[in-house]
Amino acid sequence: MKILSLHSWDVSYSEARAIQESLRHKVKSGSLPKRLRFVAGADVSYEKHGDTFFAGVLVWDMKTGEVVEERGAIGQVSFPYIPGLLSFREAPVLLDAFRAIESRVDAVIVDGQGLAHPRGLGLASHICLLLNKSGAGCAKSLLVGEHDAVGSHKGDRAALMFDGCCVGTVLRTRDCVKPVFVSPGHRLSVKAAAELVLRCSTKYRQPEPTRLAHGFVNRIRREKLSGH
Repeated sequence: MKILSLHSWDVSYSEARAIQESLRHKVKSGSLPKRLRFVAGADVSYEKHGDTFFAGVLVWDMKTGEVVEERGAIGQVSFPYIPGLLSFREAPVLLDAFRAIESRVDAVIVDGQGLAHPRGLGLASHICLLLNKSGAGCAKSLLVGEHDAVGSHKGDRAALMFDGCCVGTVLRTRDCVKPVFVSPGHRLSVKAAAELVLRCSTKYRQPEPTRLAHGFVNRIRREKLSGH
């Protein structure tokens, strides 16, 4: 996949925040792609008490339920963990994995936040913007915003509100299981982002692309750290 070059990654904390403020205005809304079948899922794992990061990206076929391609990458991370600046820590190694993907990708789901971010540019938005792909962030925990209670059945949802705006959806992807927090990455509306995640959700809490990417990247990490 092609990666846009919009900024340097060797930046200070204040420069990183300024980049987010600049890029947030490039993020667009939109509907689901008319041709929607192949969805890329992305996740990151890291060495405990170390600075080695492992990225896993795979392409999942919505029609067959099969993985058609998977690529991993390993990198050394120097940017510290700072809430709100996660993309400057994780995106470079993720983009290395995306760069190796050769299959068609119609949309992307990233395990992380999209629009539901203090500056409107979470990891998912940053990644999807650099890929110039429609996509969504699907996070397991709340970063910003408030919401009403969500029904207990799959498909039930509540608007995620932040600073007076709807920035995402609290979505139940499985009956009686904790909801996930979905927000647009790029080229999707709040409604379309939730629909993408729901269409990719089968019998698990996480949508298949990110669930499978999670297992894949953890396998990479275990094999590398065990020396296999």
